[in-house]
Amino acid sequence: MIKGVIIKKLEKFEDERGWLTEVYRNDENNYQPVMSYISVTKPGVSRGPHEHVEQSDFFVFVGPGTFMLFLWDNREDSPTFGEEQKLEVGEKYPVTVIVPPGVVHGYKCIYDKPAWSINLPDKLYKGEFKKDEIDEIRHESDPNSPYKID
Repeated sequence: MIKGVIIKKLEKFEDERGWLTEVYRNDENNYQPVMSYISVTKPGVSRGPHEHVEQSDFFVFVGPGTFMLFLWDNREDSPTFGEEQKLEVGEKYPVTVIVPPGVVHGYKCIYDKPAWSINLPDKLYKGEFKKDEIDEIRHESDPNSPYKID
C-alpha cells in the first residue's frame, strides 16, 4: 500500500428500489473537497498517468463499469517512494480512493461499455475563476516516462 493513499471499500445497501452507498463523510478523515466532476471513459481508453503538486484527488468508482487503477509513489521523502500499486475498481469493486500530491495516478476502462468515475478534488481546477496554472504534471505524453498504463 502506498503511504497516504486511502482506499475505502464501499458497501452497497440494496433493496427492491435499487442501491445506496455512502461516498463521503467528514467525520472519517480531514479531507475537504472543493469541487466535483463526473467523467465517462470509453472502453480501452486511459486517463493519465499524471500527478499533482498540491492537489489531492478523491475518486469514486462505483459503476457503471470497471477500471484498472494505477498508482506510483513519486515522493522522494516517502517511505514507499518508487512503489506501485494496481487494482481493479468500479461496479464489482466499489471504492473511494484519496490520492495525495506526488502520487502518480491513472486509470483505464476495462469494461465493454463506457465506465463512470467521480472526482472530488481538494483544489479548484485552475484556481478561483480559472485564472491559475493547472496543478498537473502529465506523464502520458512522455515516451520515456516510467509510468505506463498497460
